[in-house]
Amino acid sequence: MTKMEDLKTKVSDQIEVSNMTSTIGRASAVALACMLGIIGTLGLIWDSEPALFNAEKVTDQILAENKVKKVTGSTTVAVMIHVSDVLLNKRGGFLTNDIMPPGAWMDNAPNWEFGVLVQLRDMARTMRNNFSRSQSQSTEDTDLVTAENQFYFDNNSWFLPQTESEYSKGTRALENYLLRLSNTNKTEAQFYARADNLRIWLSEVETRLGSLSQRLSASVGKRQIDISLAGDLAASQSTATGSDTHIKTPWMELDDIFYEARGTTWALIHLLRAIEIDFKDILEKKNALVSLQHIIRELEPTQETLWSPIILNGSGLGLVANHSLVMGSHISRANAAIIDLRRLLEDG
Repeated sequence: MTKMEDLKTKVSDQIEVSNMTSTIGRASAVALACMLGIIGTLGLIWDSEPALFNAEKVTDQILAENKVKKVTGSTTVAVMIHVSDVLLNKRGGFLTNDIMPPGAWMDNAPNWEFGVLVQLRDMARTMRNNFSRSQSQSTEDTDLVTAENQFYFDNNSWFLPQTESEYSKGTRALENYLLRLSNTNKTEAQFYARADNLRIWLSEVETRLGSLSQRLSASVGKRQIDISLAGDLAASQSTATGSDTHIKTPWMELDDIFYEARGTTWALIHLLRAIEIDFKDILEKKNALVSLQHIIRELEPTQETLWSPIILNGSGLGLVANHSLVMGSHISRANAAIIDLRRLLEDG
């Protein structure tokens, strides 16, 4: 073989290698683009929030599946069961503890889940300590003890044990309690629809909504006067704080707080609808039924469709909307109505 032929062979081999490398590069780029497209599409699908459901229909369905009859407290327990089921089995499942994309890259849905979880935890605690007990000296219901403990498990554990499995145990404990509650031949499981019990839970709700309202309103920044010790001359606190502070939510946390509020109000609407049914006699006797219905109506607009792809943070009276302030407005009005309802249940 001549030197010229040898040179041509080498050039031909280099061109072939170059073409092969280019083909592999293009194939890899196409594969990467397809994978990112699939992940992005899944992310959009999983990011959708569950719609509101009918508490009464869900209760009837759960009772029919378990072949038990409806008693006082059935609706509240059934709604808790269904809310937990939606939390774990909605589109994409439970996303907070995901370590793979798209779940690992999402933050709106996990914050929504945390808002729902907080309401489940608060109601589980109230069920254990108040709704299921006649007096402070009565014994706790074992299924409700299990349910509360399971729902307080770390919401970000993905392995040994997995968060979903622990919350499922809490749901099964609620199901066992519902079955025992509906068994009129046994009296160990009880649900006491009393005004004092309802006031205790509403106090928890009031605290949660008050905190959310403050965090949402801080989206535009505000000066806040410290009123921690107001009204009590003998009061003191562990560490001195400034009398006038400036509070502003970091830009990267605006959507986190907004979606946590969406999740909180979604769960709360259903729990209030259940309370409306189980505590109907008490509320009518106190002439407070319409007050509870007013709270629900104030919270329902928080679930309206969000048309903007991002959470806007315009100034209060500026050209651009501020979604956090709108959400905070609805929550603040509902919270004020809850304060009035608690007072009415106590004095009415």
